[in-house]
Amino acid sequence: MREGVLGAAAARCRRALTAEAGTAVPALFDAHVHLHLIDETRLAAGGIAGVLDLGGDPVTLARRARNALPRVAYAGAMLTAPGGYPSDRPWAPPAIWRAVSSPSLHPGAPGGAATLVDEQASFGAAVVKVALNSAAGPVPDADTLEAIVAAARGRGLPVVAHAEGAGMTRLALDAGVDVLAHVPFTERVDDADLARAVAGQHWITTLDIHTGADRERATDNLARFAAAGGRVRYGTDLGNGERTAGIQRGELEAMDAAGIRGGALIASLTDPWPLPPLTGVATFIPGEAPDSLDDVPAWLSRATVVPDEELIRDDD
Repeated sequence: MREGVLGAAAARCRRALTAEAGTAVPALFDAHVHLHLIDETRLAAGGIAGVLDLGGDPVTLARRARNALPRVAYAGAMLTAPGGYPSDRPWAPPAIWRAVSSPSLHPGAPGGAATLVDEQASFGAAVVKVALNSAAGPVPDADTLEAIVAAARGRGLPVVAHAEGAGMTRLALDAGVDVLAHVPFTERVDDADLARAVAGQHWITTLDIHTGADRERATDNLARFAAAGGRVRYGTDLGNGERTAGIQRGELEAMDAAGIRGGALIASLTDPWPLPPLTGVATFIPGEAPDSLDDVPAWLSRATVVPDEELIRDDD
């Protein structure tokens, strides 16, 4: 195994109980899931130890056991404009979204930006999610979006945006949104906005949910963002479509095609933000590690989650 292929985080190991040889890497994290739409009990066997839920019932999420697998950070309910996405979607019950009807920063104002941000924070949200999908209906205007960002900042919470439609990436950048829940896929991000994104945002991939021109645009935007030094997070939008919970080989292959390869691909999977480093668990990938960058996505897709103490590193 060459460090140049997998990066310094990968280490040869064997399992203590079975002596099976393989490779250990830090716990893997999917930065975009919807737990109410998937069988989360399959995530660990499929290699995913932690997730960021980007739209769910804040009450249900707040009741989760903190140390269970997967380890979960969440946004709580998505914030949107009245009548905006995803309020008209059959997969989105009213518990998972809130309509922001006012940019008010006065705590307790009905429908106000601060009121709805405060609600998610009170249920333990680690981020605030806002829907900017002009292709599917109204979106918060600039004043309201800036108020959401300001209210979140006051709570110490970063803001994640679903940006879809003409001008939505720029709207998010202008308001100071920290993270894009999807690499932009409905428009090519121009060089000036790309530079702003590299300097101030990180992008969650979700390439494999797209086809055709949307996928081509997303791949181009991601390749340029990553090449310029942008922070890339592996994320799948699990719950969108019929896919088995766990690592998605198609997503890994799409990222690899965009130039996020080898050690960079592993780094995008092992960044646990907004959680602290995941302790007590690690990733085990059985068999020989690849010597070629081309083989890394398929190899990673064989990963499973194991207790950290079960793995004996070869240099131990």
